[in-house]
Amino acid sequence: MADSTDSRTPPIPAAPASPGADADAGYLQRRTLRRGSAGWLLLTGLGVAYVVSGDFSGWNIGLAEGGFGGLAIATLLMGVMYACLVFSLAELSAILPTAGGGYGFARRALGTWGGFLTGTAILIEYILAPAAISIFIGDYVESLGLFGLTAGWPVYLACFAVFIGIHLWGVGEALRFSLVVTAIAVAALLIFAVGAFTEFSADGLNDIPVDKDALGANSWLPFGLLGIWAAFPFGMWFFLGVEGVPLAAEEAKDPVRSMPRALAISMAVLALLALITFFAATGARGSAAVQDAGNPLVVALQGDGDPTPLSRFVNYAGLAGLVASFFSLIYAGSRQLFALSRAGYLPRFLSLTSRRKAPYLGLLIPGVIGFALAAGTGDGARMLNIAVFGATISYALMALSHIVLRRREPGLHRPYRTPGGVLTSSVAFALALSALVATFLVDKDAAFIALGVYVVALAYFAFYSRHRLVAAAPEEEFAALAEAEAELERD
Repeated sequence: MADSTDSRTPPIPAAPASPGADADAGYLQRRTLRRGSAGWLLLTGLGVAYVVSGDFSGWNIGLAEGGFGGLAIATLLMGVMYACLVFSLAELSAILPTAGGGYGFARRALGTWGGFLTGTAILIEYILAPAAISIFIGDYVESLGLFGLTAGWPVYLACFAVFIGIHLWGVGEALRFSLVVTAIAVAALLIFAVGAFTEFSADGLNDIPVDKDALGANSWLPFGLLGIWAAFPFGMWFFLGVEGVPLAAEEAKDPVRSMPRALAISMAVLALLALITFFAATGARGSAAVQDAGNPLVVALQGDGDPTPLSRFVNYAGLAGLVASFFSLIYAGSRQLFALSRAGYLPRFLSLTSRRKAPYLGLLIPGVIGFALAAGTGDGARMLNIAVFGATISYALMALSHIVLRRREPGLHRPYRTPGGVLTSSVAFALALSALVATFLVDKDAAFIALGVYVVALAYFAFYSRHRLVAAAPEEEFAALAEAEAELERD
């Protein structure tokens, strides 16, 4: 994947004093994570865990928007977008291996406003998505008749309480748990594919009725050319979240080497799973049968008939996939919140860490918000659409950050360099903007709700937190160093 590597972690020299450098000597000591807890294997597992629940459900709704052909093209284009973004993030994470992830990259390239906009978009994604997935877990538990539950809120509460508790125990333990659950889910997808392909029929792929009034409509594109665009958000479900791997950089072993490797392997695994899941599910029972199903893989195996041993296994495995994504997304949200808080963009107390080096308030407060949203609304689809809106904004800004840094700072030490350079990140940028617009085609209310959250967050930043940033935070130091060097060059 790399065209240039160097195992040295690039040093981040101290920045010159600035008006925001008012943290006392122990400020950063009370806000430290456990370094060296995750090697490339755990990071790869984390990347797959973020996404794997999307293989079990959600993507199939794109069939109702674009048909088989429309969703296939949308998935291919979104796969290209994520691949280009992952290559770009691999370079950026090797330059700045801290917990800030996208916020840190954008802070260096686009300034404080760009950093805050990016970090806020990532937070929207990683706080809303676990809330939505907890609802889906509740639906699975209820449909399987587990524990005799007839209401979802006890499941939501148990999910947040138990899995946040594991994260509070320690990052190494948490990522190992995530790896095990993810391995179970991936194995189940492969077993599903073997069973489904035995009933594969190409005739079922294009069995959705054609909308004759749609431009360019045919049996493969039953909703026309616009259906391809409308299916973008659902093509993203096969990859949504993999970009969160750099948030673990501060806790990784040798992040300069392990981060690009983990991103590359995660993306390859996800692309393979997307390919086999998509074709196996639609070919086994037909696109029309699975387009509205809450559990499309189970429907693909049993249709309207009685459950089979394989369909029951996949149903339970779907629960494992949901747990893996829920668990890992909680991790990602806590690290982005930690980094923004440590730098002063959000209230500083949110970045305090425990004796086990876990950002306990960064885990607990989003957990409380997520549980309240899940229990109060019960609308998982709407929350996921809001999360997708935030994700597409962050993708565009992170890709733009790569472009800006390549153009403005060509001499910056880059232990890993993105294949294709600016062309690669430009493709990611253009496709991310297209996906952002597509969210309005699918759920305008969700897009406007996300915009409303953005406006409130920006008001907080504009009138309060931007005047109270912590210059000693790693991401701020890195950006301040660039500003100081630019001033020296001008002088």
